[in-house]
Amino acid sequence: MACTYTCRVREMTAFACVFSALIVTCVVLQPASAKPGHLRVITDGNWEEILTGEWMIEFFAPWCPACQQLQPVWNEFAEWGEDLDVNIAKVDVTEQPGLSGRFIITALPTIYHCKDGVFRRYQGPRTKEDFLSFIEEKKWQSIEPVSSWFGPSSFMMNAMSALFKLSMFIRHCHNYLTEQLGVPVWGSYGIFALATLVSGLALGLVLVFVADFVFPSRRFASDYHHRKLPAGQVRLLQQSEDEQEADGEEEDDEDEYGGKTEEWRRVSGAETLRRRGVDLPEEDT
Repeated sequence: MACTYTCRVREMTAFACVFSALIVTCVVLQPASAKPGHLRVITDGNWEEILTGEWMIEFFAPWCPACQQLQPVWNEFAEWGEDLDVNIAKVDVTEQPGLSGRFIITALPTIYHCKDGVFRRYQGPRTKEDFLSFIEEKKWQSIEPVSSWFGPSSFMMNAMSALFKLSMFIRHCHNYLTEQLGVPVWGSYGIFALATLVSGLALGLVLVFVADFVFPSRRFASDYHHRKLPAGQVRLLQQSEDEQEADGEEEDDEDEYGGKTEEWRRVSGAETLRRRGVDLPEEDT
C-alpha cells in the first residue's frame, strides 16, 4: 500500500511539473515589450476626442473583405499603442454614417492619422511593421495635411455629416415601411416624393415671408417708413412728395402743350406755302 501511494504521488508531482513548464514557456515566448493595449471605438458621440493627442483611425465595414484581412493586423498594432503613446481606434461606417460623411470615406478600409486636430490620410503598406515605423519615424510629417475647408470640424463637413445621417434615416424609414408594415416599394417611393414636395413648398413659403419682411415691396415701403418717423417729419415728407407729383403733372402738361404747338406750326407753315404757290404768277417761257 505504501509503495502504491508513493507512485501516485510521484505521478502527480511529474504532471504538475510538466504543466508548470508549459505555462512558463508560454509566458517566455510572449513578446516582452508589447503591452496589452486596447482598440478604441469612435462614434458620432465621442469623435471630438480625436482632436487632441495623436491617433491612428481605421474606417471599416464588417462586410468588406479587405477590412476583414486588415483587422488582425490592426488589433496587433493596437497592442503597441501605449508604448508609442498613440491612440489606435476604429470606426464602423455602417453604424456611424455621420462620420463616414464627415471624413469623406469613398474606399474601405481608409486610415487617417491625426495629430492635435491635423488630419493626414495614410496610404502606405498595411502591415504592423509599416504602421510602427510610420509612427516611430514620424513619416506622417511628409504627408500633406487635409485642408481646413475639408476638415471634419469645418462647416462643410458638418453639413455633409448631417446629409449622410438624413440619408440613413430615410433608408431606415423605407425598410420599416416595406418590411414591417408591408407597404409596396412603389408606395414607399410615393410617400417620400409627397413628403419632399410638401417640405419644399413649406420651405419656399417660409423663404418668401422672410424675403418680404427683409426687403418689403415699394408699395408698402413708404408707409412702413412713415410709421417710423415723427409726425412733423411725416407731414414734411408728404408735402414734399405732393410737390414732386404736382411738378411732374406740370411737366407733362407742358410737354403735351409743346407738342401740340409744334404740330400747329408745321400745319400752319404748310398751309402758307400752299397759298403762296397758288398766288404766284406763272413765268413766260
